[in-house]
Amino acid sequence: MANTSTDAAFVEFERVQKSYDGVSLVVKDLNLSMPRGEFLTMLGPSGSGKTTCLMMLAGFETATHGDIRLGGTSINNIPPHKRGIGMVFQNYALFPHMTVAENLAFPLEVRKIGKSDREEKIHRALGMVQMNDFAGRRPTQLSGGQQQRIALERALVFEPELVLMDEPLGALDKQLRETLQFEITNLAHELGITVVYVTHDQTEALTMSDRVAVFENGRIQQLAPPDQLYEKPENSFVAQFIGENNTLMGEIKEITNGTAVVQLDGGDLIDAVPVNVTEVGERTRVSIRPERVEMNKERLMPGARTLKAEVLEFIYMGDIFRTRLRVAGTDDFVIKTRNAPDQERLTPGTQIEIGWLPEDCRALDA
Repeated sequence: MANTSTDAAFVEFERVQKSYDGVSLVVKDLNLSMPRGEFLTMLGPSGSGKTTCLMMLAGFETATHGDIRLGGTSINNIPPHKRGIGMVFQNYALFPHMTVAENLAFPLEVRKIGKSDREEKIHRALGMVQMNDFAGRRPTQLSGGQQQRIALERALVFEPELVLMDEPLGALDKQLRETLQFEITNLAHELGITVVYVTHDQTEALTMSDRVAVFENGRIQQLAPPDQLYEKPENSFVAQFIGENNTLMGEIKEITNGTAVVQLDGGDLIDAVPVNVTEVGERTRVSIRPERVEMNKERLMPGARTLKAEVLEFIYMGDIFRTRLRVAGTDDFVIKTRNAPDQERLTPGTQIEIGWLPEDCRALDA
């Protein structure tokens, strides 16, 4: 990924706000910069502002306040067709009366690219998605996955510097979606294009992106690489939104040397990393991922704090076992264990003890 100083900010949002009614803000004071060649995903629930940001970048919506820059130039007043941006939508938006080759030729003709150059680019584009044999077909003669491949190539065929994708795989079945996730990521890296991708699917965001911006209520809650987002959420919203997560409510009893002692509402004491809590007596929501919970005491440090737990439900999921426990007064505490030959299958009603490494447990805002 390019990160030289000239590429430091290829796409920039500076103090951008958007309101449709002049009163409530859909996007609130958004600041974001991304380097050339990055694959950035905007992730968030419906109504969080992610698609509005994409539409402002494309030029289909205007920022109420602030500046949007591309390659250092403000594009606020540049119409969509002059921004040189490729777009891919969920509904493909292919022209039904045109063949596949004609659909791909369209953005090249608009840009006055000569016939021989056009044919070469179309041939190369179809080869990239293994669809050279389909050039003469119309969209209605293609499957959903094939249509989406053509929609993707139509956005790439004129070699834009920036490609925007809005839920492009949302209408496809799971297996095809996963195949296309890898295809899109590989194509983006191979061609060195910059991608801004919008989705509400966390798995898609984590597997495809260099960085993910988590949106909620018009603001970016956290912007980080996928592993950091999952393992080091900066607040309760991100911890809850990204992946499966166990939470326990409690109160900060002490904070020393980067470790917080938390008294859970059930009375138990545990150790956690204080993330956005600073004071003794403060309420906190403690976050721990299901796969980081240990029921094998030998894997914990000597003297590690443990909690009593009752097994409520055992679910066989093939590659993993998912076990639901009653812990510290909550009935929806989950642990995930790998389906290994020596892995114990817990039966409901069993009493066990669980624990974790303090660095895997985060004390967040309540």
